[in-house]
Amino acid sequence: MTPFDYEFIRKLLKARSGLVLSADKHYLVESRLLPVARKAGLFNLTGLVAKLKGPDSEALIVEAVEAMTTNESLFFRDKTPFDHFSQTVLPALMTARAASKRIRIWCAAASTGQEPYTLAICLKEMGRDLRGWRIDMLATDLSTEVLEKAKSGIYSQFEVQRGLPVLMLIKYFSQVGEMWQIAPEIRSMVTYRPLNLLHDFANLGTFDIVFCRNVLIYFDQETKIGVLDRLAGVTASDGYLVLGGAETVIGLSEKFKPVADKRGLYAPNDVSAPAAADDTVVKLTVPPARVAAAGGTR
Repeated sequence: MTPFDYEFIRKLLKARSGLVLSADKHYLVESRLLPVARKAGLFNLTGLVAKLKGPDSEALIVEAVEAMTTNESLFFRDKTPFDHFSQTVLPALMTARAASKRIRIWCAAASTGQEPYTLAICLKEMGRDLRGWRIDMLATDLSTEVLEKAKSGIYSQFEVQRGLPVLMLIKYFSQVGEMWQIAPEIRSMVTYRPLNLLHDFANLGTFDIVFCRNVLIYFDQETKIGVLDRLAGVTASDGYLVLGGAETVIGLSEKFKPVADKRGLYAPNDVSAPAAADDTVVKLTVPPARVAAAGGTR
């Protein structure tokens, strides 16, 4: 791969996904894009770059960008955000939404589904406390390939062993050959759709909780600011934003403020932000009987 090839790929990734590659990531590009090149009948990355520059290359560009995006995820990743979700965020919102009994959640950059399914399990574990409530959960990602895996809810033994308590595995999964599939009742609690965080997403409506973890770390400062500004536009004025442990709004956005003593948890600063949820996203009701019967991310 020539320096010119590498620079082209860097610019392509930045423009299409916001991902910023440093100058020393040649090995990463080669390991992830050589399989894409070979699948396309090409012998090396120079041939792939030439193809990417040519006409009718959109499908190949999408495949290359998806191959380069990081899709690392596991159930109950870092644990703390899910403790905040169950112990702080949900109790506060259940008080604030007592009249409507509706909460909307968005998992941005949901990858292969471990994060939204972890949230769904947390909701199930609340049992009777959520009887009569409607929980709408949207999960999005740039990669359509990982979204298809997320929809299937099928994971390897290695994947379910990473962060998922054994009791949760027994309770919410069934074995399919050498794989494990999460229960239909959990899968049905999440709506998946492709979405690029670099684009406008105001049409999604307003959310009470937004999980956007371990995404901003891959962006440059300008891109981070833009994403945070757009997230502020879809977060309810009394809602919450959850970022990764290595991410912050400090120095990037004044539209969110840290929640005291809750690492990674933020609340909107702008009291004029919209507080009412709309019906843009497909609605998902958590039936009282199903919730009562119950005993992952980026």
